[in-house]
Amino acid sequence: MDKLFAMQTFVRVVETGGFSAVSRERNTSQSSVSKQIAALENSLGVKLLTRTTRSLTLTEDGEQYFEEVRRLISEVAEAEARLRHGEQQLRGLLRVAAPVAFGLRVLMPHVRDFLKIHPNIKIDLRLNDNVIDLVEQGVDVAVRIAHLSDSGLIARCIGESRAVLVASRSYLASLPDNLAVPKTPDELRMHACIVYTERLTKNAWTFTNALGESVSVTVNGPLQSNSSEAVRSAALNGLGIAYVPIWHFEDEIKSGEMQILLPDWPVPPLPIYLVCPSQRRQTAKVRAFSDYLVEVLKP
Repeated sequence: MDKLFAMQTFVRVVETGGFSAVSRERNTSQSSVSKQIAALENSLGVKLLTRTTRSLTLTEDGEQYFEEVRRLISEVAEAEARLRHGEQQLRGLLRVAAPVAFGLRVLMPHVRDFLKIHPNIKIDLRLNDNVIDLVEQGVDVAVRIAHLSDSGLIARCIGESRAVLVASRSYLASLPDNLAVPKTPDELRMHACIVYTERLTKNAWTFTNALGESVSVTVNGPLQSNSSEAVRSAALNGLGIAYVPIWHFEDEIKSGEMQILLPDWPVPPLPIYLVCPSQRRQTAKVRAFSDYLVEVLKP
């Protein structure tokens, strides 16, 4: 058995959803494809696929093996492509995950420029505000904006994310006479605040002044959401005060449409990391993408 060929067959069977598509691709019989998978399973001593007359599903072992083998095949193809073309140009698919707002407002322009530099790379950009399992999702590299726990991931700090308290001109202009623009964190209790529920502290907002004194305030308001884009839209539409990374509103802050509040009570910045699964060797594509982001995002 040509094990690499059998592994490639297994990956294509999973990607296409069955034996028939692979047999057509290779101009061979379904039974030949099936025998390759069976031989691979026998060599590994595990069942990779569960077959019925109508469906084909991965076993638990098959799911883990599929992600590992797909990456290995991608690395082999990348190395062969460089040799065939006599060049060091990067090729292939790069799966990148990031929080929604960061992906749209910070990452996307740099993804565009990176693809111009490396036209033979394709990027699968997955935007999600939840923390995903990189191995399970087959992600090569992900952006995490947080103090990382000891997760076993390979991490590289590429910058900082500064959070600010902001409100729109329309919200501040609509304040009743008995309610002033907040000057201290405690005064936020009297205001409508927009809560992002994916934040670990949710509606408990913490601030630190120049003397190192910290104050935590429990806020409330008419809207809360697990979507960072919904929080941004609500703040722009004057629904209340938002507590967000500054890159949510950089253009609007410059134009004056959004105003930073409590400038004497800055929020400690959070590190921005690129993380990769620890059990996988970083490919040339991942290293190039990481190096590029470090360069363009540096202060």
